[in-house]
Amino acid sequence: MTESSTIEAPDVRFDATRVAIEDDATPLVRLIGRTLTRASGQGLPAGDLTAGLVGTVAIRSHDTPQAATVTFGAGVVEVTSGVFVEPDATLVVDLHARFALTEEPAGDADLAARGQRALRPPLPHWRDAAVRFWEITRDIAGIPDVLIVEAAGPDGPEPGRFGEGTTTYLVAGPADLLAGVFTGADDFLASLDAGVQVQGTLSQLSVMTAASWKVRFDV
Repeated sequence: MTESSTIEAPDVRFDATRVAIEDDATPLVRLIGRTLTRASGQGLPAGDLTAGLVGTVAIRSHDTPQAATVTFGAGVVEVTSGVFVEPDATLVVDLHARFALTEEPAGDADLAARGQRALRPPLPHWRDAAVRFWEITRDIAGIPDVLIVEAAGPDGPEPGRFGEGTTTYLVAGPADLLAGVFTGADDFLASLDAGVQVQGTLSQLSVMTAASWKVRFDV
């Protein structure tokens, strides 16, 4: 996994912007749409994509044929699959590294900077992410009653318990990676190779994978 550069842009607000995705959206379109929606959340700093910014950004995976187009307009951001127009800027990114750049962007530098900044919004604290994760996945059939978390933070182990009941599922690992999993910024199964550990049954692993897809792809 490589990352050739990091674009810096001012931390300014990206509020009151509607993010729209096409019907029958691909996983990449859903991932981008969900990420931009999180970037536009109340109180989160992100690239200012509304203040006079208009243009199209092509998002391409660095190791697969996946691609999408993000169109910025007045108060609306639209995400569609594929790249069927000449974009104003192009970002080649690692989809399993929170949209990290793998090569220098092409085209409009300001548009590319703001677009890439919005694709990498700051993560909340792992505990806040876990609370939200557990709230929005409760309707999945077979989801355990209780999520137990053991986060390895800078000040030592941080335990957490979410929900009530008899069936439990344990997730442990670095705090930043857990926040990524719980917000959908990181792929759950890929995180198991990156330091996350789980304790539960195989059927619970399947259910937790479905829960991670819900927060990652909004499905």
